[in-house]
Amino acid sequence: MPRTISANVTLSLDGFAAGPGGDMSWLVETALHEQCASGFAGYCRGVDTVLLGRTNYEGFHGFWPAVADDPAADARSRALSRWLDAVEKVVVSRTLDEATWTNARVVRDLEATVATLRAGDGQSVAVLSSVSVIQALLAADLLDELRITRVPAILGEGLPFRADGLPRSSWALESLQTIPTGAVVSVLRRR
Repeated sequence: MPRTISANVTLSLDGFAAGPGGDMSWLVETALHEQCASGFAGYCRGVDTVLLGRTNYEGFHGFWPAVADDPAADARSRALSRWLDAVEKVVVSRTLDEATWTNARVVRDLEATVATLRAGDGQSVAVLSSVSVIQALLAADLLDELRITRVPAILGEGLPFRADGLPRSSWALESLQTIPTGAVVSVLRRR
């Protein structure tokens, strides 16, 4: 059975994945809420390969490795840090020559890489918030599942999730969860 290609992204009500200048402060309350954090930890348990764009790879690599041994970090964040260190990380980039994080490698051809990953053994392959990678997968009709957390914030500007010229596709709601912060987590499966 082919591996599932899944994407996880958090969006504002007006469809932005980040605010101006990459601001992510608008999603912190929701991301740290026990219900949301627990759901994300469950999602990660089914993933053994992560696809990241260069920007997210550099941001994750600059933050997460130190969290594993940080006594001030909560147990779930330390576990996520260890998981991110151990999981296979495939970085899609035209400009990065090497990835120095444990179990990370750089690829140029997203479609060929996804075909190889899909045909291989293992658990799901996940894109963690890398909008450019998610858009490219949608454009190539290679995404099986979307996990969207919609946060009740209007940003007005920033990094938009939508991309013009995507092929038409149909999705079925697999699950829906509300978070007490007012956020809604939708898991959509490709029909």
